[in-house]
Amino acid sequence: MNTSHTDRRRRILHRLALLCAALVLAVTSLSAFLRLSKVGLGCSDWPSCYGQDLRRAQQGRPASDEAQAATALARLAHRITASTALLLVITMVLVCLGSKPLFVREGLIALAVLALALFLAVLGWWSSTARVPAVAMGNLLGGFLMLALCVRLAMPERAASTTTTTTTTGARGMLVLAALLLTAQIALGGLTSASYAGLACSGGADCALGEAVQQSGWASLSPWREPVLAATGGNPAGVLANSLHRHAALMVMLVLLPLAWAAWRHGRRRTAVLLLVLLAAQLAAGMASSALALPLPLALLHNLLAAALLAAVLSLA
Repeated sequence: MNTSHTDRRRRILHRLALLCAALVLAVTSLSAFLRLSKVGLGCSDWPSCYGQDLRRAQQGRPASDEAQAATALARLAHRITASTALLLVITMVLVCLGSKPLFVREGLIALAVLALALFLAVLGWWSSTARVPAVAMGNLLGGFLMLALCVRLAMPERAASTTTTTTTTGARGMLVLAALLLTAQIALGGLTSASYAGLACSGGADCALGEAVQQSGWASLSPWREPVLAATGGNPAGVLANSLHRHAALMVMLVLLPLAWAAWRHGRRRTAVLLLVLLAAQLAAGMASSALALPLPLALLHNLLAAALLAAVLSLA
């Protein structure tokens, strides 16, 4: 009887976690739309309108009526979805720790998700008026980690116990390296976007790392510096963040490929194929977005694929 009750609790927990992951994915996508619309992607007079809301804020003027109207419905949907996700997270914590036997491992993950949800709720108070990239980066990383932990929590216990890609020190080190590099790459992407540096270089010689360091300096990577926009749109001083984001993509690829191979060899073939498909799609979306001067749909796809990649990598833990 106790075994049946425990199994039922686990099934409920996995379903709640899967639903929560879907809601968090919706929240991160809506947040990306709000964030990218705020920096100007998709505005009618591109690229001269790039950063127009920041200019207006720096001049003490409110955001344009066009920008407010375009994001009003998305803001409402974001609040409703985020509030629902928070209730689900609290429910998962209660399922894990509210009765015996305690689900200690799952409970710790659920508590981490709850901590991230509360962190994002507090951070949301500053999101609409913040001018420094740190706030946008915190939202981005917090949302992505919350999604990845929900996906991890949704995995059946038997799948977690038979994960053999991390049974050796080398495989575990590869997984940790992949997660850290991918997180750093996502942070660089958030910094590039929130610094209005998406058009600071277009590839090739103008994105060379040495020249970017000389032009911008390492201090330009500080997420606490308010962007200074050029008259024609964008932030030329963000070229270093843009360049590093491009170069780091190669490093991430060189780590994820052997990780996918290790997952394949140890029986995690679906995850291995998923990693390769997501990686290829992400690289293609990034290159297309750069070549087409940051169209909003491609930028949103790039954001979505990054979240899915991080979740897929952490599902191997």
